[in-house]
Amino acid sequence: MSKLYSYVLRYDDGAAPNPFWDVCTLTICKPAIRRTAAIDDWVIGTGSANAICNDGKRHDLTGHLVYAMKITKTLSMEEYDQYCLQELPAKLPDIKHIDWRRRMGDCIYDYSTGGTQRIRPSVHDEGNRERDLGGMRALLSTHFYYLGEEAIPLPTYLSPLIKKSQGHRKIEDQALIRRFEQWVAPFPPNTVIADPQLRHAFDGPINTTRLAACGTCHLEEDSKEDEERYC
Repeated sequence: MSKLYSYVLRYDDGAAPNPFWDVCTLTICKPAIRRTAAIDDWVIGTGSANAICNDGKRHDLTGHLVYAMKITKTLSMEEYDQYCLQELPAKLPDIKHIDWRRRMGDCIYDYSTGGTQRIRPSVHDEGNRERDLGGMRALLSTHFYYLGEEAIPLPTYLSPLIKKSQGHRKIEDQALIRRFEQWVAPFPPNTVIADPQLRHAFDGPINTTRLAACGTCHLEEDSKEDEERYC
């Protein structure tokens, strides 16, 4: 029986989730979801009431679908490090890269030293270590929809999916999950339909201060990991 995990994505910056390079990954932030979600489960992020998009304006994206990923693979954090080194090197963060997507790489934890994991220079730092590694696993999807700043309102009949506060909602109602799958199916799959809402903060000249601030925002977003259940 599949499940659907829903949460408010307050900081859509391209790091968590990371929808680039044909695989959508959630490997940092949302530790409670990453510990429990399984293959064939869905994870969806809906928009914030106060989203600052690339036009410089604030938008109310409450109840709008920003992304949805059906989990097709789960890996331990160490396995994800090896997977990226071998299969997805573009997910390794490179904060000096001219391509802003490379700066947002989510394969942050380097296990090659054999001891304490080294944190690669990235959007997270030591302050994020406990929550990131507390999630225990990386979630990967080759069946995803990413709408970014062109997030689309969920129809009224799917409103029970929407989490209205911090934490996440776990939906186990199979009929409701099927209705969601039918609704989202016509959208272009495995495609970055639009840029992340916060691309403007990370594109252009390299700004390590902004990258560091990203980790602080992610900590704020994950400050409560309460779970609501909808059966």
